[in-house]
Amino acid sequence: MELTLLGTGAPLGLPRPDCPCAVCALSRGTRVRAATALLVDSALLLDLTPGAALAAARSGHSLVGVRQVLLTHPHDGPAVEVPAGLPTAGRVPDGRELTLISGHTVRAVSMDSPGTGYEVTSADGERLLYLPPGGAPAGLPEDHGVPYDMVIADVTGRPDGLARLRATGAVGTTTEVIAVHLDHDAPTGAELDRRLAAAGARAVPDGTTLYVGEYHEVPDVPRRTLVTGGARSGKSVEAERRLETFPDVLYVATGGTREGDAEWAQRVDLHRERRPGSWRTAETCDLVPLLAGDGPALLIDCLSLWLTDAMDRVGAWDDERWAAGGQTALRERTAELVAALRATGRTVVAVTNEVGSGVVPGTAAGRRFRDELGRLNAAFADECEQVLLVVAGQPLVLRG
Repeated sequence: MELTLLGTGAPLGLPRPDCPCAVCALSRGTRVRAATALLVDSALLLDLTPGAALAAARSGHSLVGVRQVLLTHPHDGPAVEVPAGLPTAGRVPDGRELTLISGHTVRAVSMDSPGTGYEVTSADGERLLYLPPGGAPAGLPEDHGVPYDMVIADVTGRPDGLARLRATGAVGTTTEVIAVHLDHDAPTGAELDRRLAAAGARAVPDGTTLYVGEYHEVPDVPRRTLVTGGARSGKSVEAERRLETFPDVLYVATGGTREGDAEWAQRVDLHRERRPGSWRTAETCDLVPLLAGDGPALLIDCLSLWLTDAMDRVGAWDDERWAAGGQTALRERTAELVAALRATGRTVVAVTNEVGSGVVPGTAAGRRFRDELGRLNAAFADECEQVLLVVAGQPLVLRG
């Protein structure tokens, strides 16, 4: 099944008309994206958008052979001029099937927001799922059966939709996921590619022709990632983003609870509200058994609080206890943690605080914590396929 993406942008396109934002300003040349529209085997057009005929011509195709035009979402923009000879656009009721003269079967998939998704099956059995902007499938069966060969969806706007598809088996390890409906709320350029790769997806330029069912290397999601940065740099948000398309995640909060501390409780509540509702939470510093066991992806937030707890346990704040065995005991605990990370089979994203940067703590205990956290960060990073430094909300790839 041949698929040409006549456009890959949001309904208003990218850049948006008269928008002064940074992403729109950077969306030039190959980063310009028209509203998303798909041409399937030159016979089926999914979403009729302004300039569709010209876009098809630029990609070496024609709309002359199109036998069916289907819409996925309400069109709120200016009226679209229908090219001569093109069938009238329509929508298939949810759950209904349509068989085309070309041999394709189209089934309408209900959404959790206004719009319709379409499952397209070719005469040879290749299966494609196309979802509208801002939409995710509603009422998915717990066991979908055979995964789709390709899914084309709003990955940046609805990462939870991709997580749902993975949870039901509709998206498997060989499913090619293409991000469309790209808007100025998502980054552009290399940062977009990096973020999509973390979700096991990719974006392509307008006019790209793909072949559903043809082997294409699926982006490799790093199994172990360390996210470091300063206070309020956005490192926790970045860590959460890397797992937002996973169907099941265990959030490991190493900070625990602090009775009577209202400000700390407010911080914890904000973190919980930001996370997907399907994620589970464990408040513990006992990380080694979690890394050694099987289960869903782990998000550990954060290593600096784990180290605080570990130093408490060995009496590292007291100079005499530190010299009398505390240092040795702490190094053993950190070595055990790093060894567990090296051997783990789980997907792990860990958050830590970057230390140093020229500021020397005023106490021996403070300098001790700085030194030990620096050592822990370096050892942990050595075992990770990817390491990110977040500065002012901007992730910089240090490794991977």
